[in-house]
Parts: sequence; structure tokens; C-alpha cells
Amino acid sequence: MSTHRFHGDERRFEVTADFIAARFPEAKTAADVAGGQGMLARLLRKRHNIDCDVVDPRGYVLRGVSSRTEEYRADMACYYDVVIGLHPDAALREVVNSARVRPVFVVPCCNFWSTGTKLGRDELLDAVETHHAAHGTTERLTLDFNGPHNRALVLLPA
Repeated sequence: MSTHRFHGDERRFEVTADFIAARFPEAKTAADVAGGQGMLARLLRKRHNIDCDVVDPRGYVLRGVSSRTEEYRADMACYYDVVIGLHPDAALREVVNSARVRPVFVVPCCNFWSTGTKLGRDELLDAVETHHAAHGTTERLTLDFNGPHNRALVLLPA
């Protein structure tokens, strides 16, 4: 796919970009929260014509990738058609709360949801679904790439 080095299955970016484009065909803008170097944002723009900002305080995106070097907040969601959290780490709760106003696609990988409770992958997904149930609908799916963190949620506002 690329000459860039990434942890995990490189196909996760292609699979996710294709899913986002198919699931949200009207989307013209997206936020890739905690998007690191911005490979997902690059694929969304080049292959699917979706303008995508990486919102990540680390600020080390690939050349040509649009970015905002800041912490993501749920109140930023209104600027985008869809919010994406492909392993959003500490921004997980803000990404999920964005689903009150915009569609969200999230693949949580680490328990940044509940600091006082140990949650495995499935328990973490359950907790996010339970939280969002009062604000909209959820859809759970498994993405076609290798690794333990290929379970995703689509969260839609009410």
C-alpha cells in the first residue's frame, strides 16, 4: 500500500476509508480524530473525495494532509459530516459524544472510557453502546483486517 511504516495491519486504512465512503455516501467532510500521520485522511481525500482533517495534538501528519494540531472536542463535530475515531485513545469519549449531532465511526482500542474499571474489547464496546443508547442508534460490525482491534461501532444521532 505505501512506503510508510505503521503499527498493525496497513489494510486497516483502506478498509476503513472504503467503509466510510460506502456507509456515508453524502459525506463531503470528515474529522480523523487522533489520526496520527494521516494515512486514513489521505485515502479519504484521494480515493473518495472526502475532505478530511486529522485532529491530533501530536501534529506530525504526512505532507499534504490537512490537520488541526489540537485536542479534539465534541463541539467540533458540527464542522464535519462524519467523525472518525480509528483508535482515538484519550479522545474516545469526545468522539462518542460527537454522535449526539453527527454520525460517528469509532474503533476503540484501549480503555480510555472508564479509568476506574478494567474493560476488555467487548466490554468497552458494550459500555460505549450503552452510553450512546440515550442519544441515538448504534451498529456494531467487524472490519476485514487483521488484529484484535477490528471491531467498530457506527453511532448515529437520534
